[in-house]
Amino acid sequence: MSRVLIVGAGLTGSVCACLLRREMANKVKIVVWDKSRGTGGRMSTSRSPSDASCIVDLGAQYITATPHYAQIHHNFYEELLASGVLKPLVSLVEGEVVKVGGQKNYITPTGVSSIVKHFLKQSGAEVLFDHHVTHIYRKGSSWEVSPKGRAPEQFDAVVLTMPVPQILQLQGDVGSLLEDSQRLLLEAVSYSSRYALGLFYKAQAHIHVPWAAKYISNNPCIRFIAIDNKKRNLESSECGPSIVVHTSVPFAMKHLEETNQQVEAIILEELNKLLPGLPQPDSIKCQKWRYSQVTSSVAACPGQMTLLSRPLLVCGGDSFTHSNFDGCIESALKVCDVLKSSL
Repeated sequence: MSRVLIVGAGLTGSVCACLLRREMANKVKIVVWDKSRGTGGRMSTSRSPSDASCIVDLGAQYITATPHYAQIHHNFYEELLASGVLKPLVSLVEGEVVKVGGQKNYITPTGVSSIVKHFLKQSGAEVLFDHHVTHIYRKGSSWEVSPKGRAPEQFDAVVLTMPVPQILQLQGDVGSLLEDSQRLLLEAVSYSSRYALGLFYKAQAHIHVPWAAKYISNNPCIRFIAIDNKKRNLESSECGPSIVVHTSVPFAMKHLEETNQQVEAIILEELNKLLPGLPQPDSIKCQKWRYSQVTSSVAACPGQMTLLSRPLLVCGGDSFTHSNFDGCIESALKVCDVLKSSL
């Protein structure tokens, strides 16, 4: 059996692992490493330290399916809807821009990371956290991969799904494998940045606004606010209420190198101007997304870029498509095709 390492426990990595299990179950042993402490990547769900039922989605807020992708990825949507991971978004999102041709929005009752957890569970992969890959070396017909502070391990194929700047920072043989044309394509990838603030409240707290989520168009700091439990169609009696705030991209760029504590204070001040009279939160989490969404993806490499065929080293993720659910699915399908051809 071929031992395959997928670096990144986000949506692309989890779907890729799931597809491998379903299509090559008797040929591969799948291992997933992630540098963080949990599943999701930018589909991140955070829990209140004092109440595990009180959660906020700090990354993706809801899934939007256009008619085109609802058709070509219908099996993924149907699977998630049938399992209860996805449900239609029925709450009011004020200020949402609806694209021509119509679209359907879906929420995740137990948090957006549940999508990634679903596919990882289906994959049967060995999933290990706190594994920050720093070095990759070619060793004959395999790869030797070193996580920070841990012993290296060998794999027959490696899939890299982290943001492109992190791929370019890898030490070892990756840099020497890149052709000049590939390096130029990767270096041209760009991302927006933003901060997300999650506020957790006690169960008896009440937040009185007529909407579940709202896009803010005229604030220098805040771009989006969601009453997270209301967005997921849960009453505050079922769990403590929670709020998530996303900043604008210009604000994040201006404050990107400041500490989370400094930025948190600014966001809270602006939030209290927009929603005066908010109760005191039980706890707060500030998340910096240095690589939030891809603004310019890898050109002419739809879905993936193969750095070496034998042994296989392939890159995937939204950097090679576009930053949403369907972009990650599209990349996972392309990467899986490459793996099947190689293995």
